[in-house]
Amino acid sequence: MTYKVVLVKIDHRSKGAANVQEILTEYGCNIKVRLGLHEVSKEYCANDGLIVLEVEGKPEELNTMIDGLNAIEYVQARMIEM
Repeated sequence: MTYKVVLVKIDHRSKGAANVQEILTEYGCNIKVRLGLHEVSKEYCANDGLIVLEVEGKPEELNTMIDGLNAIEYVQARMIEM
């Protein structure tokens, strides 16, 4: 079995989160698992974060999603297959 995982790093969540969410909603049927991570405490909430996605779908669909994410300022997306 091959796992396809997309890592999405957002350097300014306050600026890029809405655009990222729009793309993730558009490709929602390709996303099996979504996990969001960012540093948070009582005194601090980080403006950067990481989204981990397990994805499924045709390579061209997934590449289009990744290209769309990478087109957003402050966002980097990469797919890993294992």
